[in-house]
Amino acid sequence: MDSTIALFLIQDGVINGAIYALLAVALVLVFAVTRVILVPQGDFVTFGGLSLAALEAGRTPGAIWLLVVLAAMAALMDAVVALREGDTLKAGKLALRNIAPAAIVAVLVLVLAPLKLGLLVNILLCVAIIVPMGPYLYRVAFQPLADASVLVLLIAAVGAHLALTALGLVLFGAEGYRTSPVLSGSFEIGPFFVTAQSLLVLGATLALLAGLALFFGRTLTGKALRASAINRRGARLVGIPTMLSGRIAFAMAAAIGVVSAVLVAPLTTLYYDSGFIIGLKGFVAAIIGGLAAYPAAVAAAMAVGLLEAFSSFWASAFKEVIVFAAIVPVLLWRSLTSQHSDEEE
Repeated sequence: MDSTIALFLIQDGVINGAIYALLAVALVLVFAVTRVILVPQGDFVTFGGLSLAALEAGRTPGAIWLLVVLAAMAALMDAVVALREGDTLKAGKLALRNIAPAAIVAVLVLVLAPLKLGLLVNILLCVAIIVPMGPYLYRVAFQPLADASVLVLLIAAVGAHLALTALGLVLFGAEGYRTSPVLSGSFEIGPFFVTAQSLLVLGATLALLAGLALFFGRTLTGKALRASAINRRGARLVGIPTMLSGRIAFAMAAAIGVVSAVLVAPLTTLYYDSGFIIGLKGFVAAIIGGLAAYPAAVAAAMAVGLLEAFSSFWASAFKEVIVFAAIVPVLLWRSLTSQHSDEEE
């Protein structure tokens, strides 16, 4: 390997690492607030990318039907809880609050999708479809298990991922799709041949990470999420609704998934089951980073990206194995050095 090849591999690794950093941050965020290891995080990316591809083609993305079904299930579950409390009016309000946003999004997509209104409108529609899926998924699959152990929540997360993968096959089919780049063109920077889309990946990742830092450090909602992450029982005692914190965390994870989809879909072909591999690499980065600190997760994601790039050069057939095996020594080291502590609740 000469220096030119090494520089290209570093460039490729940094771009991939930027995507994995977003996924790792989303995993850390959701785990810190809800104790859920969000295995379906990669599915948000896949659903976002395939929905954007369908909108570009002037087709109605099947994801809107999943959104409507999840909204109906969330509405039914909230209504049942309110009816058990004997509050019929509250049941109606909760049902309407869940159903109305999904119904509005579905109507908008059905009307606007065939018109092919351009990339910006397509991205906004994609955001409107995927982001609400996060809180709906939390309400349906995880909120009833909020007080369960981490292992039970992990099993639920794996089940949700498998269900979403199967639904992805039904809603989008087995064919893979790419989307048009947000920025086209390419140029040379020294020895690097850089595409505008890859620069967008780096710029958007840095901007999103900075935005998250400001959100958690300067806003009341961000501080409430941090309080829920540090001590859930204490947060409840001071009046922070941890259930709402969970929904907000899932909404933010879904939003990060959409951003990742817009960035990665022009660079690689997405299939209905691509979310597993994409999410797993983010998971590896989050675990190496300790599943607790955002800067460590970002640094680990960059290391995973670089490891993947150099593995593809030296042992292309085993690059996935090498990346996933990197988690083994980290887990071994943590199991030997960490002290066991009971869960808070």
